[in-house]
Formats: sequence, C-alpha cells, structure tokens
Amino acid sequence: MSSKLVLLPDAGPLITLAYADALDLLFKPRWSVMLVDMVLHEVTRNQTPTSKKLAKWAKSKKLPLVATRTFQHYQQVQGEKAARKANLGELAIQEAMNAFAIEQPPKTGVFLFEDHKIARASFLVPDNCRKVSTRAFLIFLEQKGWLESAAEVERRALLAGRTFSSLRFPP
Repeated sequence: MSSKLVLLPDAGPLITLAYADALDLLFKPRWSVMLVDMVLHEVTRNQTPTSKKLAKWAKSKKLPLVATRTFQHYQQVQGEKAARKANLGELAIQEAMNAFAIEQPPKTGVFLFEDHKIARASFLVPDNCRKVSTRAFLIFLEQKGWLESAAEVERRALLAGRTFSSLRFPP
C-alpha cells in the first residue's frame, strides 16, 4: 500500500488522550491526522472535562476537518424531536473512509476507536482502511520506541477521571 496514511480518531480515543494530556501522541507515527466533522462536534458540543481542551487542541494544531453528509444531515435535523444522536461519529468516519477508497490514488485510513461495539465485524471498513483500538495504538507507539509506557498513558487518563463503557455479557 503506497497510498497516504491518514489517522482518523473517534471520540473515545480523543477523550482518553485528552484526559491523559497525551493528544500529541497522535502525531508520533508521522501520519496525517484529520478530524471528522461529526466527531469534533461530538467531543465539543457539551461542557465536559475535556471539551474545551479538545477544541483548543484541534484549533491550535490546525487539523484538517473532513466534511461529511452525516454531519450536514445532523445539522439540518438538529431541532427535530426524533433527531438521531447515537453513533453518528462512527457513521461519519465510515463515510470518510469510503470516500478515501474511491480517491485516486486511494488514501489509507487508520480509524482509531475505543468502543467495543466498533470491534464487531459489522463495522465495515474498506480494504484500504484499518481499525485500531486506542490500546493497540499506544502499544504500537511503545514498540516503536515513541512512547515509554502505553499503560502509563491509560493510567493517567483513569487517574484524571476517564471512565470507559463496560461490556455487557449475556446472562
């Protein structure tokens, strides 16, 4: 694959890295980092412990924003009572990766995720794209020598107040 590598982080990894004061780790592999419009909106629309930090970071790094129909539609129906809000960031990332697949030459999208639901096979990505968990990404950085300890980043996020969604096992 000789196409350009683009890292597309979902909301979960952005929040975790913000809690750990480690957002700049996204640049360690020297891949392009882009934010999908819906994901940026998800992490900044409400007042949270990391929303201002994420907005400031995205602005200061002048990260390119990937515009999606998903976000455009969300903005159009925002005031409607039944407007869908769940999983729109993930849908927008899928949309962006599908667009990468038809570009010439195609870009390789690396989708950084944290939600266990995305790990399922039903979350499809084109052949030119990859989905990588936050933990796997941090371990990759550690193995390359770009990070002293992946576990330490996770620990800092937890100590700063990061909570993760829990897996629900069948009875």
